Amino acid sequence: MTGPLAAVREGRFQRSLALATGAGALVAAAEIYLEHDRAGFGNRMMWWPVVLGPVGAAAGVAGAADARAARTVLPLVSAAIAANGLQGFWLHVRGVAEKPGGWRMARFNLETGPPVFAPLLLGMVGGMGLVAAVLRREGRA
Repeated sequence: MTGPLAAVREGRFQRSLALATGAGALVAAAEIYLEHDRAGFGNRMMWWPVVLGPVGAAAGVAGAADARAARTVLPLVSAAIAANGLQGFWLHVRGVAEKPGGWRMARFNLETGPPVFAPLLLGMVGGMGLVAAVLRREGRA
């Protein structure tokens, strides 16, 4: 049997998703660094997703290379990335509310304020790592 469902069923997809998690964490961290640098890193929390990017990349590569890392390190780091994405979503929502006019001027403040949904994309990278951690690994019964 061939195809994407067969790759999941036979355990080949787990390594690919772990690598995709690592790559996604690195790309997201680079983009977040540029955006947070533009904002002057005004809040120390802005460093967390930047720091978690390389950690997520290392966990993704380790999870692809080693079954034990895929069951231990990858879900731990992925959970931290997902939690940081949710935290960022809250901080960005709060940032829009703190702009002049707050949510009464939602259209303007959503366009000019912190990107509300961007942190959820980082959370999705963490979610990918959590899914990779529970997928069946090739060669295991």
